[in-house]
Amino acid sequence: MNVNALSEIEQARFNMVEQQIRPWNVLDLDVLQALFDIPRERFVPNSMQSLAFSDIELPLIIDSVDTHEVMLAPKLEARLAQELLLQPTDCVLEIGTGSGYQAALLAKLAHQVTTIEIDSRIAAFGEENLRRNQIDNVTVEVGDAHAGWGTAEFDAILVTGSVPVVPDGLKYQLAIGGRLVVVVGQAPVMTAMRITRTSPASFETVGLFDTVIKPLRGITVSQFKF
Repeated sequence: MNVNALSEIEQARFNMVEQQIRPWNVLDLDVLQALFDIPRERFVPNSMQSLAFSDIELPLIIDSVDTHEVMLAPKLEARLAQELLLQPTDCVLEIGTGSGYQAALLAKLAHQVTTIEIDSRIAAFGEENLRRNQIDNVTVEVGDAHAGWGTAEFDAILVTGSVPVVPDGLKYQLAIGGRLVVVVGQAPVMTAMRITRTSPASFETVGLFDTVIKPLRGITVSQFKF
């Protein structure tokens, strides 16, 4: 890649941060630095390269096949990372790997990330992106984690698709003091929430902002009682 092309990419990255992400109340300096350190353009599908820094969701098209999943808009990826309130020693569970970019951001801010993807094609795509970018503190696993994953407790959990209500299994997989960030509701009304486990049986919930994203795959409204 020539110097001019490289400088254009860096200018586009700078514009993404300054024009899209900072105005969306993403002000944490560690999160902002992670956005500069993790090359988003290396995680988007090849056919979407020119849109890597655009303020839109990008379809995950892998080997010319539309997976019907998307990369979230950059400002939302950044805001979700910020709202987890991550510390360098944290172990994180991400549900919905996608391109691997969100996991890469979390890995820059935390000690270890376990990311679960229900679609094996998408999992392989995300894992390859993480490997190519030498991000070695992320483990990608394949399965349905909408109600939790394994028996370990985590300092932070991020769900990258919306749910109609929060499964109890996710809440109880938090360590004491752990934070779960998840978008709750049904289109057109959804709210990003942070749920903090304050004791073995107590949780504190804070509404963060309104948004609309695709439902988490593997989950159906009929599973829940309202």
